Amino acid sequence: MRVIDGMHRLLAAVAKGQTVIGVEFFDGTEEDAFLRAVEANVTHGLPLSVEDRRAAAVRILTSHPHKSDRAIADVSGLSARTVGNVRRGLGGAITEPVARVGKDGKIHPLNKAEGRIRAARLMEEYPDASLREIARRAGVSPATVSDVRRRLASGQPAVVERKTRTDDAVRGPGSIVAQRQRTEQRDSDPSQHDPVILLEKLLRDPALRNKEEGRQLLRLLHRNAVEKHGLPQLATAVPEHCAEVVHGLAQHYADMWSGFAKLLR
Repeated sequence: MRVIDGMHRLLAAVAKGQTVIGVEFFDGTEEDAFLRAVEANVTHGLPLSVEDRRAAAVRILTSHPHKSDRAIADVSGLSARTVGNVRRGLGGAITEPVARVGKDGKIHPLNKAEGRIRAARLMEEYPDASLREIARRAGVSPATVSDVRRRLASGQPAVVERKTRTDDAVRGPGSIVAQRQRTEQRDSDPSQHDPVILLEKLLRDPALRNKEEGRQLLRLLHRNAVEKHGLPQLATAVPEHCAEVVHGLAQHYADMWSGFAKLLR
């Protein structure tokens, strides 16, 4: 029967001689009650000072170390970076869990490599288990389990190797080396220039097929899948009195696709 939030309202009611006041009961631990009190005082009333917020973050980190920096920042009114600094400052005073619970309520493992290794072992032990079951047991997301399964099927290790910043700068996606390699691959692979083959690959991609916007794009690409050698034949089918209109529309669509290509680049 301790007041978590609304002490001033309670005192005002007592000063007015009231004997009854409307309340919202909270049933939980003392640590959860403190969490609720901090959250309430940050969002309304006289704002807490920075020192009070940091002190609250220390107490929350001590009682709820499994909460992510962003989740604690959302409660205490601090930035996630500040909460992270406070967490590191506590050092061994708190027990660091293997995973944290984010603002979205989802579990996010700290060591993703360990989660991937657990998922790989579970898939080996339970080959008929679903992705969600493996994900639940390994403490990772179904998307991670799917990626691990794909990597294992292609003969790759379950854990994605991390590149150093130097490697990223020299051989990263935007580096000169990577651009040269992509150019060489395109020049050496005839399928890279065949729009029919490229479109077939896109049509099989679930990342596009499972979203309405993706399906709209695929339909649009499919309608425009005309090979270059077929365009002259189409041009001869245009009657003279329609040539100017078709020319304007073709130029308009060309400019539109050019702008779309620039957005993608």
